[in-house]
Amino acid sequence: MKISEAFRNKPLLIVYICAGDPSPEETPDLVRRLVRAGADIVELGLPHSDPIADGPTIQAAAQRAIAAGMNTDLYFQAAADANVDCPLIFMGYYNMVYARGLDRFARDCAKSGIAGMIVPDLPPEEAGPLREACRRHGVDLIFLAAPNTPPERLQMIQENTSGFLYLVARAGVTGARSDIQEATRDLIARASGDVPTAVGFGISTPEHAAEVIRSGADAAIVGSACVDLIARGELDRLEQLVRQMKEAVRRAKTQ
Repeated sequence: MKISEAFRNKPLLIVYICAGDPSPEETPDLVRRLVRAGADIVELGLPHSDPIADGPTIQAAAQRAIAAGMNTDLYFQAAADANVDCPLIFMGYYNMVYARGLDRFARDCAKSGIAGMIVPDLPPEEAGPLREACRRHGVDLIFLAAPNTPPERLQMIQENTSGFLYLVARAGVTGARSDIQEATRDLIARASGDVPTAVGFGISTPEHAAEVIRSGADAAIVGSACVDLIARGELDRLEQLVRQMKEAVRRAKTQ
């Protein structure tokens, strides 16, 4: 399924997990659990030894996944084995993409059911070669904007992103937070337009998810809260959280 097809039924809940945590073999089942619980899109992280955009929770998950043997080949195999009827999105860093080869990486995404790529350390000004590889294979390349992104650059990012625009809720790295900042609401308002918007970084409760939807976002992204439950082996609680967040997103649409 294409990302654009999923957004026909917005607002959406997007859930991030780190592939390979707790093991490569368990990742496909975790993806299926998330989809059964209500995730509209699953963001599947490829673990990296130096995940510069991620906080302690996802850093620890990446270390566990690497120790469990996760690598790029197993990553694509896990994505294909998940076999879910919703878009999967690659989340990872550019050197892993570059090392495999841009065209090969985009082709492997398409073959394994990955509909989009988020590469947080690749600015759109330098993304031309990867953008072309993604276009050749029908894969969206999703860019990020932050509360401190100036208007002119925000417009440029909106013009170059595909699938949706990832709005970073706050400065800093990923991780659960206790509130939604006014700067996040302002960013959502500034980014409104033809391109769907999804808000991540710090979305950890059903109320957080509902609040960004009420503020005008088309999707809420939850990551660290789910990764933490996986680390503790609380998979039933993971499904419960996803169901609660999906219900909160759905209800927020009508409020």
